[in-house]
Amino acid sequence: MKKIVKEVKPYLKLPYNIIIRHTVDESGSYYFATVLELDGCMSDGTTYQEAFENIQEAMAGWIETRLANNFPVPSPVGDKTYSGKFVVRLPKTLHARLAIEADKEGVSLNQYALYKLSV
Repeated sequence: MKKIVKEVKPYLKLPYNIIIRHTVDESGSYYFATVLELDGCMSDGTTYQEAFENIQEAMAGWIETRLANNFPVPSPVGDKTYSGKFVVRLPKTLHARLAIEADKEGVSLNQYALYKLSV
C-alpha cells in the first residue's frame, strides 16, 4: 500500500483545474469543489479554504483508487493554445433569428452569440 501512496504525490503536484463555487441550496450555504479532469472527484466545505483543503484530500483518494485498480489517471488539461475561433454550422432559420436578435440589440452576430453562449 505504501507504494501506491508514494505514486499519488506526483499527481497532486500537477496543475489540475479545481473549480470551487459558492452554493446556496436546501442544504444551506457552502462551497462546492470539483476537479475538471477527475470525473466524480468532489468535495465541499463551509469556507473556500476548507473546500480547497477537502478537494485536495478527495483528489488523493480518487487518484489512489484509480492506481490501485490499474486505471489510468487523466492528465491536467493544461494551458493549451486556443485561437478563440470556432466554426458552427446551423440551420438557416436559426442563423436568421440570431442575426435579427443581434440587430435588435445593436451588436454584431458574433457578440450576440458570445453573450448567448456565456449565459
